[in-house]
Amino acid sequence: MTRVRAIPFLLALAPLLAACGSSDDDGAIVTSGHVEATEVRISTKVAGTLLARSVDEGDVVEPGREIARIDTVDLELTLATARAERAQAAADLSLRRAGYRREEIAEAEAHVAQATADLEAASKDLVRMESLLAAGSGTEKSRDDARTRRDVEQARLQAAHEQLRKLRAGFRTEEIEVAAAHVAAAEARIAQLEQNIRDASIVSPTRGIVTAAIAEPGELLAAGSPIVVITDLAGAWLNVYVDEPSLGQIRLGQPVEVRTDGGEQRQGRITFIASQAEFTPKNVQTRDERVKLVFKLKVGLSNDDGLFKPGMPAEARIVPSSAAAQAGEAGR
Repeated sequence: MTRVRAIPFLLALAPLLAACGSSDDDGAIVTSGHVEATEVRISTKVAGTLLARSVDEGDVVEPGREIARIDTVDLELTLATARAERAQAAADLSLRRAGYRREEIAEAEAHVAQATADLEAASKDLVRMESLLAAGSGTEKSRDDARTRRDVEQARLQAAHEQLRKLRAGFRTEEIEVAAAHVAAAEARIAQLEQNIRDASIVSPTRGIVTAAIAEPGELLAAGSPIVVITDLAGAWLNVYVDEPSLGQIRLGQPVEVRTDGGEQRQGRITFIASQAEFTPKNVQTRDERVKLVFKLKVGLSNDDGLFKPGMPAEARIVPSSAAAQAGEAGR
């Protein structure tokens, strides 16, 4: 969601500077300007086809109202896949935490017993071959073959013992942590997809009027693509500019009379006074006007009925603070 200003700087300045610093007979400062309002560009956070747009230009929207909806078929299919992957990861984690089955341990114990018996037989064969060789009835090759068989069976027994110890100990802590990390990653992916599906319903974050409909149903939108523009007319303000001599007579919160070209009159208040001066634009004709410095003021407007609209010209009449104070004392 991007906030932009409705009226460019030069457009606000061009028609009003001729009136900067002018005053009525009662000393009031009269200056002209243009109305501005905050525009909220409503965009989609997720990519997809725009399924529906429930507002049109000119509609008044309240915070929380659904503006548009993005098609979520692809997201829901991806979510189903992610949930299946989480189930697989959770099953693998449970398997590792439970360790090996009793049947697997019993099988390893049987292998140890068999390897023990084979080693005993090979050892007896070696003793027998050595006796025959000593008596002159055997050969060295037969004795060497028997010794090799004994060594092989001894190594096989050691391997069987190691396998049995591994099964009894279960999985390593690091293996369980890896499986748990896979579950956490799957859950995070599911949460992301569920949030994307919720974000497919695009709601208004503010109250205002739809001033531009940018995307139409059926369009394929990328993430961040704007759909509508909502203008907050209730918070409109008037930009005006005064010269430096008039600045000392103006205070924040000071009341201002604002009049439209149509004759409507409203009360406003000064909500901002620039701390730095600005040069007047180059389209002012005289040299004296071109080098004049002016200060920007913002006049907050009461605009619940939408009278003031962005770009509308209006005139501000500012009674100097000293004159206002004297008028108040005279009234007493």
